[in-house]
Amino acid sequence: MRPKALFVLNASSYDLIYGPEERAAIAELCEVMAPPQTKESLAAAPSLLREAEVIFSGWGAPHMDAAFLAAAPALRAVFYGAGSVKAMVSEALWQRGIVVTSSWGANGIPVAEFTVAEIVFSLKLGWHYVLAGKREGRLPAKRAVPGLYGSTVGLVSLGMIGRMVAERLRAYEVKVIAYDPFVKAEAAAALGVELVGLDEVFARADVVSLHTPWLKETEKMIQGRHFALMKRDATFINTARGAVVDEAGMIEVLQERTDLMAVLDVTYPEPPKPGSPLYTLPNVVLTPHIAGSLNQECRRMGRYAVEECRRYVRGEKLQWQVTEAMAATLA
Repeated sequence: MRPKALFVLNASSYDLIYGPEERAAIAELCEVMAPPQTKESLAAAPSLLREAEVIFSGWGAPHMDAAFLAAAPALRAVFYGAGSVKAMVSEALWQRGIVVTSSWGANGIPVAEFTVAEIVFSLKLGWHYVLAGKREGRLPAKRAVPGLYGSTVGLVSLGMIGRMVAERLRAYEVKVIAYDPFVKAEAAAALGVELVGLDEVFARADVVSLHTPWLKETEKMIQGRHFALMKRDATFINTARGAVVDEAGMIEVLQERTDLMAVLDVTYPEPPKPGSPLYTLPNVVLTPHIAGSLNQECRRMGRYAVEECRRYVRGEKLQWQVTEAMAATLA
């Protein structure tokens, strides 16, 4: 028998993540009991949860605490069509043994694509030219640039996204070095990556790209002194989390080292406070957290949720199941 299912997420997220193909596939796999719900609609009508065996969710998911779970006694699995599940899960959920999967792998693909695009552009000093032209009102003269051939790219952390970036950089003739104390030399070598210390990443690389998750242990891991170590005309890219960087220390060095460039898709806080130097520094590029899945890219996350449900229904091993230990690391 098909499990009874509900969609529970923001209305806008439902339209983004679960398109016609994904909805049709879910309707074949499950008995969808009601129109899409939000956490607000379920709070008003919790009886809808009584027979739900699986939930498809995403951004805007409810916090599935003991009270929520008491209203959902049949719940067995949650397929989360986005990245971090931290706001959704609870101790009560883990104790109940409810299966949780996340589409974090799908969300990592556009982040890696965005990062590689920024690396290639930065090795041509693209942002230096763009910002100088706007600032000076003329086409800047050409200058010596690192270029791609033979340059060094430094990755901070070789988690899923860091590995995706390393794999995509194989298409370019660059040297890739990385800092990750949890990765063995053999695994790094298989990626074509040389493991080095954190200071060495900043000192040797023409471009440094940060991929460290935001944990209590990683807050302000990247300090001002790391930026001071960087080569002339080097670029720092952050598509991870702003809190991993000591932004005050970074800003201080960027004010002194105008040859450096910081390309920041994330900050802390996000967005930066009004009046932050990040808005006005001539060597900072800010984007509003656009590296992850946007618009039609979100359908890939919905497809991952569908595929996980199909494995679940067939009794197959799940590919993207999230454990309690993992949940904290999915930034």
